Amino acid sequence: MQVLGQFPDEETNPKRIFAKSVVERLRDAGFEAIFAGGCVRDLMLGLEPTDYDVATNALPDQVRGLFRRSLAVGASFGVIVVQGSPDTGDIEVATFRSDGEYLDGRRPDTVRFSTAREDAQRRDFTINGMFYDPVEKRIIDYVGGLDDLKIGFLRAIGNPLDRFKEDKLRLMRAVRFAARFDLKIDPETLHGVKSMAGEVNTVSIERIAQELRKMLPDKRRVASMTLLRETGLLESIIPEALPMIGLPQQKQAHPEADLWEHTLAVMGYLPGRPSFPLAFAAFLHDIGKPASEKLENGRRTFYGHETYGKQIASLVCSRLKLSTAEIQRVTWLVEYHQYLGSPMKLRESKLKKMLSEPGIDELLDLHEADALASTGDTSQVDYCRYYLKEEPQGPINPPLIFTGHDLARLGVKPGPIFKVILDKVREAQLERKIETKRDAALLAGELFEAESDERDRPI
Repeated sequence: MQVLGQFPDEETNPKRIFAKSVVERLRDAGFEAIFAGGCVRDLMLGLEPTDYDVATNALPDQVRGLFRRSLAVGASFGVIVVQGSPDTGDIEVATFRSDGEYLDGRRPDTVRFSTAREDAQRRDFTINGMFYDPVEKRIIDYVGGLDDLKIGFLRAIGNPLDRFKEDKLRLMRAVRFAARFDLKIDPETLHGVKSMAGEVNTVSIERIAQELRKMLPDKRRVASMTLLRETGLLESIIPEALPMIGLPQQKQAHPEADLWEHTLAVMGYLPGRPSFPLAFAAFLHDIGKPASEKLENGRRTFYGHETYGKQIASLVCSRLKLSTAEIQRVTWLVEYHQYLGSPMKLRESKLKKMLSEPGIDELLDLHEADALASTGDTSQVDYCRYYLKEEPQGPINPPLIFTGHDLARLGVKPGPIFKVILDKVREAQLERKIETKRDAALLAGELFEAESDERDRPI
């Protein structure tokens, strides 16, 4: 469990200084104003909040009257953004409110401006329902959030089913908060998540994907995925992962582990704070194994699972509406997650080509995590990293010495043969069989003659 710590020093944080100045200006104008929500929780845990939110009894028009540089991005819900500098960022100032019915399962149909006590009651979890007065330096807690933090509990405010019906994304947020802060989910709240897990798909897929973007790079990503499975949410958002559960593995550091446990181990071995595509690829890297499983002479095999995995990963990523760049990186990592398993056996041209790929550092991180979760032997990854660092026997990705323009000057017309010849010339360059443009031109001429003879040969 995250231990309650001392507040970070506000004098060193421009965001917090700016947020406090917003509170002070509202207070000087005769209004109530306090920090609200997640920033209070983080401060109580001794963490530096990413953002600061302010709650007040000032109405939106009154807030705008006090701050010249402000935007009414959510005025109907009582939210005004006070603009700061690049160093401070912006501050959301929200009027205390009570919400009406959530007819769309996301936003209240109506809002009524109210008091701080009533405002706290509309929030999702007790740990997010606290306020902090930065002027008087005191916690204002109407929902028991401080006590829950002390005992390590995540508890919904009021009736959990009511909170989840209001916004079903809170089902995902319950998992994320519990995992991130190492909290135990209150039994009644947990029952609510499990009983409503099948309804999470009424939430827009983009919002679900955004929760995954927050969960997977976090150091507690394994706990998040474990909770997603235990609550039934995984079945709703990534059902393709379920066949991994119970599928035996071979050549593992822990032979009793199934594919699901191996996958979690790989995620856990990722270094530092991985990017979302890398963390998601780690989760999906073996997702093609169930589809490729075969028994040959009493031995379980998964030949071609990386090809199946790429296809499944593409379907999952597309359904989640990830960006094109995210999809390309995730599927590439899944497809090649075994490619460098024996780098010293690869032709030098193939090794150099792979090591020059833009995502090579993440691929090596995935290789290493997979090795640590399997045999424990990382020597192959170590060799690749040594090769990248030392560049033995020449540059890994040298400039082209022969291009399509050079080939055209030899009289070769553009067509299918063009790429074949250029690829073979490049391969020879990477293997140091040719080093000059003249050598490349001679080789290209020989290849063109050979290809021409092959095409002219009678069938």
